[in-house]
Amino acid sequence: MKILSKYISLIVIITLLISCSEDKITLSGTGTITGKVVSKGDNIPLENTRVSTNPSSSIVFTDASGNFVINDVPVRSYSVQAQKEGFLTEFEPATVTDDNTVNVIFELDIETANNNAPDAPILVSPENNAVNQPITVDLVWTGSDPEDDDLIYEIQIFNDQNTDVLTYTDVTDTTLTVSGLDYNTKYFWQVSASDNINDPILSETFNFKTLEFPDNRHFFTRKINGNNVIFSVDDAGIEYQLTSASNNSWRPRKASNINKLAFLRSNGGQVHIYTMDLNGSNIMQITNTVSVNGFNLEELDFEWKSNNTKLVYPNFDKLYEINSNGSGLNLVHQTLNGNFITEVDWCQLTQRLAVKTNNSVGYNVEIYTMTNSGGIVDYILQGVPGAAGGLDYTFDGSKLLYTYDVSGNQNAEYRQLDSHMFIYDINTMVVTDISTSKPAGTNDLDPKFSPNEAEIIFVNTSNDGVSQQNLVKVEIASVSNRTLFLENGKMPDWK
Repeated sequence: MKILSKYISLIVIITLLISCSEDKITLSGTGTITGKVVSKGDNIPLENTRVSTNPSSSIVFTDASGNFVINDVPVRSYSVQAQKEGFLTEFEPATVTDDNTVNVIFELDIETANNNAPDAPILVSPENNAVNQPITVDLVWTGSDPEDDDLIYEIQIFNDQNTDVLTYTDVTDTTLTVSGLDYNTKYFWQVSASDNINDPILSETFNFKTLEFPDNRHFFTRKINGNNVIFSVDDAGIEYQLTSASNNSWRPRKASNINKLAFLRSNGGQVHIYTMDLNGSNIMQITNTVSVNGFNLEELDFEWKSNNTKLVYPNFDKLYEINSNGSGLNLVHQTLNGNFITEVDWCQLTQRLAVKTNNSVGYNVEIYTMTNSGGIVDYILQGVPGAAGGLDYTFDGSKLLYTYDVSGNQNAEYRQLDSHMFIYDINTMVVTDISTSKPAGTNDLDPKFSPNEAEIIFVNTSNDGVSQQNLVKVEIASVSNRTLFLENGKMPDWK
């Protein structure tokens, strides 16, 4: 009986197991996955986004509204993927049940969303609070980025003199050469770094001060790109550009006791006298209603007068004086024969003027001295053919320096063939030729006494009229001792 009972129990258990197996839920059938893809933050629909599932079912793309539909998806759990160029790929879970729809929303972030900002640039040179820096300076810094992204820099430079800001953009190097800075000026500079992904990152602000302007005593003019430009030069031969090459400026004349430089500049169709500080700053127009004018604009000369409180200048056959602030215009002299006044000089000690006049083509030259009120005192050169010029008094007014083309040549091009320098002794009326050692085929022009009157600085150039002009010095006591002072220069002034 016990054995029979065991068999009956076993049969019952097997029957129950079979019955339970028949009642299991089967994973069969299909459903639908729908959804929308938008950009993160602004919720703009993202069209043409690739949507797929894992395990794999169908691959679809979003429409213009960012919507998608995946039909006939077998029942089970999925990881749904949204992928679009320029955005980070996103995954969302979805469980599909038979004959049902599950909705999935994607917010895609741009692919650089996890990018870190650049490190703050580190300024290297000039060091903070550096002094005596040149007016052309190399700004040096270092930059880095956590992802080694390419960096673009912007540099801003401020100063303590005005509100001007120098800005340099799209700099890819970590060194920037800045030129044209002002002397004796404090500058502040800062660098920002951008990886074109994150907001720019700023460096500290450093400052440096440029050196004092040198006390130069030589000034000259050089032509650059068709315009005359004024320079000063120190004893070591280092040149300092004082006027911009975008303006036509020439004939510098220094007033030592007020540290001003007067010069001529084209202004529209006229030429006027301007003044500036010795470093080229604080430019001021002096003449206005009556311009500087005459036979040849580059031959015209003017001079400081009355202890540098006035300026005297030509306008065709008339000589005017004007206060150094632009007021008090006054007619001083008018030629007797209708000649144009081309050059003028002034001696403070004797209160005498010297002028050179010529006709409309540069000849029929007269050089004479005058009183302060314009009365003629003495004729130094008169009734000779050829060109002349280059007036300069000694300090005591006892001698006058000038040039004269001893060839006597006269031509429509105003070409001089053999211009010499002469010193006229006003007391003895003796004339001394200073150009006896001049190279053949050249002209000596535009001479000026040195401050101690032991030397003369002047222009020497070929008489072909087109060759380069050079500045030369000669010792008055030894006129054969001629030395080249500066190449490619004209219209010297030495104070």
